[in-house]
Amino acid sequence: MRISFSVLFSFFLIAVAAQNNKKDFTRYVNPFIGSASQANSLSGSVFPGACMPFGMVQLSPDNFDAPEEPASAYDYVQKTIVGFSHTHLNGTGVGDLYDIMVQPLTGTPLWQPGDAAKPRSGYRSSFSHTTEKASPGYYAVRLDDYDVNVELTATAHVGFHQYKFPKTDSAYVLFDLDHTLDKKRSYWSCKIVAAHMKQVDAYTIEGYRILTGWARLRKVYFVVKFDQPIQQGFFVNGRRVFTDAGVVNGNSSKAAFRFNSKQGSTVKMKVALSATSTSDAYKNLAAELPGWDFAATVANAKAAWNELLSVADVEGTDAKKQIFYTGLYRNFIQPNNLANADGTYSGTDFTTRKANDNTHYSTFSLWDTYRATHPLYTLLAPQKDGAFINSMLRQYDTYGYLPIWQLWGDENYCMIGNHAIPVIADAMLKGIKGFDYEKAYKACVASSRTDHPGAPFTVWNKFQYFPENLQSQSVSLTLEIAYDDWCVAQMAKKLGKTNDAAFFSSRSLFYKNLYDASTTFFRAKNDKGEWITPFNPLQYGGNGGNPFTEGNAWQYFWYVPQDVPGLIALMGGEKNFNAKLDTMFTLQAKDSDVNGNASGFIGQYAHGNEPSHHVAYLYNYSGQPWKTQYYVHKILTELYDSSVTGLSGNEDCGQMSAWYIFSAMGFYPVNPASGLYVIGSPLLKHAMLKQANGKTFSIDVTHAGKPYIQSVKLNGKPYSKGYIRHSDMEQGGTLEFVMGDEPNTRWAVGENDRPFK
Repeated sequence: MRISFSVLFSFFLIAVAAQNNKKDFTRYVNPFIGSASQANSLSGSVFPGACMPFGMVQLSPDNFDAPEEPASAYDYVQKTIVGFSHTHLNGTGVGDLYDIMVQPLTGTPLWQPGDAAKPRSGYRSSFSHTTEKASPGYYAVRLDDYDVNVELTATAHVGFHQYKFPKTDSAYVLFDLDHTLDKKRSYWSCKIVAAHMKQVDAYTIEGYRILTGWARLRKVYFVVKFDQPIQQGFFVNGRRVFTDAGVVNGNSSKAAFRFNSKQGSTVKMKVALSATSTSDAYKNLAAELPGWDFAATVANAKAAWNELLSVADVEGTDAKKQIFYTGLYRNFIQPNNLANADGTYSGTDFTTRKANDNTHYSTFSLWDTYRATHPLYTLLAPQKDGAFINSMLRQYDTYGYLPIWQLWGDENYCMIGNHAIPVIADAMLKGIKGFDYEKAYKACVASSRTDHPGAPFTVWNKFQYFPENLQSQSVSLTLEIAYDDWCVAQMAKKLGKTNDAAFFSSRSLFYKNLYDASTTFFRAKNDKGEWITPFNPLQYGGNGGNPFTEGNAWQYFWYVPQDVPGLIALMGGEKNFNAKLDTMFTLQAKDSDVNGNASGFIGQYAHGNEPSHHVAYLYNYSGQPWKTQYYVHKILTELYDSSVTGLSGNEDCGQMSAWYIFSAMGFYPVNPASGLYVIGSPLLKHAMLKQANGKTFSIDVTHAGKPYIQSVKLNGKPYSKGYIRHSDMEQGGTLEFVMGDEPNTRWAVGENDRPFK
C-alpha cells in the first residue's frame, strides 16, 4: 500500500498539533512559593533549584555557608549566594546534604565563603531576584559581583551547569568540599571525615567526601566533566594552597579551576553523583548525560515533570492552580532514588547491592508524610508506592525494623512512632501492587515488637502506656504507637492472622490509659501510675524533655484517628466533644507557651505542624460537618497563597502541600490507612484524576470558592456520606458539589454515614 506525501504530511501536522495542544502543567509550578522566612513564622524551607522527579540530584543555590534554618539553605529574603550544591532536603525541619558545592567567579579566588550580611565578602556574590528564574528542572540567576550568568538543570544523577562568563583572563569554577550544615551545633553534629579531589585530565575531576551529620555516615562520590580545557588548577587544604598539584585530600578540601574567557565564553559542566563509588558516578554520567545539549536536557526534565503532573488536571484561579501544582511538584521531589543507573546501591548495612527494579529510595520523613503524602501516592502514583515500600523493607532486612526517618539510606531516629507501618497498611488494604505482602507484614510486626530507639515495646507491653520517667515524649508516643498498632491489626485481619489481630487491636486502645477525666486531656504518668504535675495543657513540647512532641496537650488531644467514636465516648458524648473542638479553634495561648516550631495558628490549631492536620475534619464524626467546612475553607484560603511566604510552616517533604491538594479537591485522609477520605470544603472548580487502571475520577464544583456544602452527588445520585472511599474513586466516576455562603444543616452527615471504620 502506497501513501502519498500529502497524506504523510497531513499526519505530521496532526501530530504536531496534538503535541502543541498537550497541556503544560509545569507552567503552574512556582518553586519560590513558601521560600521566604517571615516575621513570627517559619518559611517552608524549600529550595528553588533544578531536579528530576524522585531524583538523587537537587541542584540549587545556597544562601548560607553553614545552613541550619531554613534547612533548604535558601531563603528568598537573602541577598547573596555562596554557591550551588547538588543535594538538598525539601522543607524539612533539620538540614543536611549540601553536597559538592560550586561557585563560578571572576578575579582572584578567595577560599572562605564570607559573611551573608556582607555581600562582597569571601567568594559569595550578591544577586537580584529580577534575574532569578525557576521552573521544574531549571534554575537561572546572575551573580552580580562576578558578572556571571548561571543556568542549571539536572538528570536523576547529574547536575548540568552552564556559565556565561564576561571577557576576562580570570574565570574560575570553585569547589568547596567542606560546605555542610552547621558544624558547631550540639545535636547531630557534622564533621567531614575524609575528602578527596583529583584532576584526572584537562576536562575531568573526580573525588568523594565522607561525612557525619543528621545522617550518621554518608559517602558521596562525584565526577566532573567540563566542555572546555582547564587552564590551571589551585588546590587547597585548610590554608595551604597548592598550585597545579592535581590533587587535594583533607577535611577542608577546596579547589578552583581557571578557564580561558578572554573573549567571553560559556563554560558547561556536568557533575555526576553516586553513593557507592567514583566508577559508578562515571557510569551514571555515561548513562544519563553523554552529550552537551543543555537546552535538550532542560526540555527532557520539563517533559518528565509534565508527564507526572498530568495525573491531575484541575481548574480554578491561576493562584489556586499554582499552589496545587507546586504542591504536587514538591510531593514528587522525594523519596530520592539513591540507586545508580544500573540499579546498584549502598544498602543500609553499607554494602553494595543490586535492586531488581533499579531503584532504592530514601529520604523518608515518615512522621510527616504518612498522614497525607503517602495516601496521595496511592491515589496519584500507586506504581511508585510499591517501590517505596520495597526500599523500606531493605532496612528491615538489615536493622530488623522499618524506617523511622531515613536519610541517604541511613536511619537517623528523628521524630517518634513507627510510621512506615501505616504507609504499608494503607498500600496493602488498597491493594497496591509491587511488594510482598507477607514480608511487609512480618516487617510491621517486628517493628511493633522489637525494642529500638524511641520505641521500647517492653515498656509498652508492661505498663500499657509509656511512663514519662522511662520514655520522654510519652503522651505523643503512646497515642502514635496506638495508631500504628491499629494498622498492624488491620493487616492481620486482611491476611487471616486472628491472634495477631486481637493482640494489636487490644494495644491500639492503650491510648485510653492516659486520659484524665478531671482535666479532659491526655496526660503523662510515671511508672507508678501517678499523674505528672504541674500540668499546663498549653505548654508546648519540642523533641524531648516533655510529654508532647512538637505540640501541646490541646493539639495532641485529637490524635486518635483509629477510634474517633471511642474518643467521643471518653468525652461523654458529641456535645462535649464539639464544645472542646470549638474551644480548640478559639483559645489563644500566651507567647511564653508558644514554641518557635509552631505556626499557622487558628486558636490552638497549629497548621504549621503535622499533629493538627486532621483536626478540622473531626466535626464530620460528631454531627456538625458545616464546621469542618468552615475551618477547612479558612485554612485553605488564609494559610496558603501563591507568594514567597505562601506556606505557614515547613513543607516537610510535601506533607504541607499534600494537605492542600487533598483539601482543595474536597476531602482528606483523617485516618491515613482507612481507605476513606473525609469530605471537607472543595476549593477548585474541577479536578480530574487519572487512575492507574486507566479510568478517571472527576470532582466538579458549582459555586467553587464558597465555603459550605449545599448538596453532593456521586455519579449523578444524591450522596449523604461524610467520606468518599478510595475504592469508589478507583472505579471512576464523578463527585459533584454545590457550594453556598450559608451552612446547610440539612446536609448533616447522618450517624450511619459518618467516616467510621
